[in-house]
Amino acid sequence: MEYGANGSGLPERIGGYAVERVLGVGGMGTVYLARSRGGRAVAVKAARPELAGDPRFRERFRAEVAAARSVGGFHTAPVVDADPDAPAPWLATAYIPGPTLSALLEAEGPMDETRLRGLGAALAEALAAIHGCGLVHRDLKPGNIIMASDGPRVLDFGIARALESTRLTATGTAFGTPGFLAPEQAQGQEVDGAADVFALGAVLVAAAGGSAFGAGTPMGMMYRSVYEPPDLAAVPEGLRPVVAACLAKAPEERPAPASLLDLFVPDAAPPSPGPAHAPTVAAPPPPAYTPSAYAPPRGPAGGFPPYPTPAAPFPPYQQGPATPAPPYQHAAPGLFSPYQHAAPGAFPPYQHAVHIGFPPHQAPTRPVAAGGPGDADPGPSFVAVGPGSSLLIDATGVALGPEGAEVHYPWAEIRTVAYAAEGPKHLGVVVHLHHGTAHPCLITARRRGRLQEWLRDLPLILDCFR
Repeated sequence: MEYGANGSGLPERIGGYAVERVLGVGGMGTVYLARSRGGRAVAVKAARPELAGDPRFRERFRAEVAAARSVGGFHTAPVVDADPDAPAPWLATAYIPGPTLSALLEAEGPMDETRLRGLGAALAEALAAIHGCGLVHRDLKPGNIIMASDGPRVLDFGIARALESTRLTATGTAFGTPGFLAPEQAQGQEVDGAADVFALGAVLVAAAGGSAFGAGTPMGMMYRSVYEPPDLAAVPEGLRPVVAACLAKAPEERPAPASLLDLFVPDAAPPSPGPAHAPTVAAPPPPAYTPSAYAPPRGPAGGFPPYPTPAAPFPPYQQGPATPAPPYQHAAPGLFSPYQHAAPGAFPPYQHAVHIGFPPHQAPTRPVAAGGPGDADPGPSFVAVGPGSSLLIDATGVALGPEGAEVHYPWAEIRTVAYAAEGPKHLGVVVHLHHGTAHPCLITARRRGRLQEWLRDLPLILDCFR
């Protein structure tokens, strides 16, 4: 990238493209609106410095770009240029003007059944083109769908695998967006095109005005995607069977994109999803989400609100009993005292402890990146889920505890995060707060190799937020 002397901080050129302005910031890096020498508008996505220095990212990025160049179809943004060997690798796609689906839903409300069928058919065609070139999107969500004047377009299908292979989102963590992650993806398993079909189902629920797996913390949404049925109350009755099929827990039970076209548009003349300003229907009253006693306000469609600071030792989407919690059931004898507000001296000194590098009540300076214009992207994160307990670390802080009753601690309150292996399959984590309390959690790995993956990835993620 070439930088000018205008003091704006923008690069002057990326490859052969003159940069005009920033379109957004996401998990890979910054997206710029730029123009070719002939005046063609493109969206150029340039990698962050830490990704540029990762040989695994460059290798995967090169392979993904080669495959992405061959993706065609009416409902994708074609890749027009790339340079995996540049100091900051970059990818250029055709610039598609228009709002994202999440922005459109926020402005106009949910879609009626006709528009939902058109949207579903367009996304199925896009996935068929992407999968036909050997790619899996891995992060299909309303923020990655542009509602162009000629129909929906799917973005960011050529970088997911490269990002997933980096040390910041290594094996054992979940890559993607909670609420749209397939069960196998939320558990850190290998995925194929069926994971994208699951995300398509969740996108349609969001477009209908609902949320397939409720609101609340990302960990709660991922848990419900794995273990609980989706909430389809907002979906028109005629579409519920096909959306339910997309959201099947087992990958092999989900329909293929080609089959979805017949299900969304059974006749030979598919309805157009219409322009971005087509009429919409009034939003139905939000259904009560049965597995939880309370749900906080939702953020923009397709996203999730930031964690509120808990006023009680239970997360905002599920209030627990008024009495103190009993001793943590999965803790080894003598390792952890009762779950709430234990004194720091109650825990043995862990060999691995990361001190957070900002004082109490001061937010970290690292910004939370956005996935595109108007859409939030949580950035690098770490997820560990075991039977009955879970741990999430991301740009907002640390959430841990018994499944369904995790507590979130923002970085401004955390002094250190200590962790260690407790036997062959258990990860012990203790969050020490500035005001002197310590909060433990023990997560059981479902297989021996997963614990080693957690121990490898934890310091890499914690280093991002020191």
